[in-house]
Amino acid sequence: MFSIDKWQEIFHTIAQNKLRTALTCFSVAWGIFILIVLLGSGNGLESGVKNLFKDDAANSMWVNPGSTSVAYKGLQPGRSVQLHDADHEMVDRSIPEVDRISSRFYIGGSSVVTYRNKTDNFEIRCTHPDHQFIEQTIITEGRFLNTLDMNERRKVVVIGEEVLKQFFGTKTAIGEYININYVPFKVVGTFHDDGNAQENRIVYIPITTAQRAFGGSDNINRIMFTIGDATVQRSRDIEQEIVATLAKRHNFDPADTRALYVFNSVEEYEKVNGILFGIRLFVWVIGIMTILAGVVGVSNIMIVVVKERTKEIGIRKAIGATPWTVLSLIIQEAVFITAAAGYTGMLLGVVVLESMKRLIPDSDFFKNPEVNLSIAVQATVLLVVAGTLAGLVPAIHAARIRPIEALRDE
Repeated sequence: MFSIDKWQEIFHTIAQNKLRTALTCFSVAWGIFILIVLLGSGNGLESGVKNLFKDDAANSMWVNPGSTSVAYKGLQPGRSVQLHDADHEMVDRSIPEVDRISSRFYIGGSSVVTYRNKTDNFEIRCTHPDHQFIEQTIITEGRFLNTLDMNERRKVVVIGEEVLKQFFGTKTAIGEYININYVPFKVVGTFHDDGNAQENRIVYIPITTAQRAFGGSDNINRIMFTIGDATVQRSRDIEQEIVATLAKRHNFDPADTRALYVFNSVEEYEKVNGILFGIRLFVWVIGIMTILAGVVGVSNIMIVVVKERTKEIGIRKAIGATPWTVLSLIIQEAVFITAAAGYTGMLLGVVVLESMKRLIPDSDFFKNPEVNLSIAVQATVLLVVAGTLAGLVPAIHAARIRPIEALRDE
């Protein structure tokens, strides 16, 4: 099937019809090129969007107090809702799905952090130990906050890698003391966060310590928790339960959307996955349709080739060529054109994606555009198979040509 004579004939036919073959090859190469670039860009978009959820647990819910916007039971609108430790305990106790829970307390005014003669402003997060898992904080040395720190109101701190670099350079910080608003805290751990750079400019201290040291009483400013493998519908039910309970505890209308803000990452993640699925489907549909257009071009050119070589095929069969010989010749030419053009398109697509990775900076919505090599190869193989099928119809027609009819053809 793959004799030297056949290859000579194939190249001779291509040489005789350079423009037609070039246009056909372009349509095939363009199809696989578009598919590769679209797949890579889609993956870049997917990576960027999913990276937004990488910083926090995808099954988390965040409860933030606001201000009332409607009158309720004789109370005027515009009242600030203040959460307390008891609200934290209520959520932990009343929602069975809660497996990790933490609250935050914000220190009023500016937060000055010092170490010896170095001073800077870093974000101070006053939290519970479970905050590590909700924010997916990666401990690089030492430990995170623990229950003893909370119960004994210890003055301990866990610092981000940017704080570590600025204050300690390459030295270990474990056991050293830094001052937060002029109160000394012992460093017990350092961490890395896969979120943006700002997430690594944070210091964590026990919420109980902060409430006592900085006049917070039992106030908290946010409740965060994870709900295991609860479904999207169950997460919506939990959201309604929390709003109803807190509305009753703090005397505001449960329908007042400004009194309490609940971020449901389970629901948001489901929405994002739906959008990403739609994008993937769109990419494949457009890519496959573009490839099919190229395959149709291969079929058309092979039909023209068979028609132009009708007499030649008739003479071949008259002097003893078998139908399989004619069939294999046409199919081989179709496979060669499709494979060569498909490989070229795949290669160019990969080159463009690599260029995009170098020239386009990563962002929150677009990150690391690339295509799985196995998928690219599979798409190219599929294209070759389609090219074979595209050449099969004209090849069968050529194999069925009767010598006497071919010789009479004008």
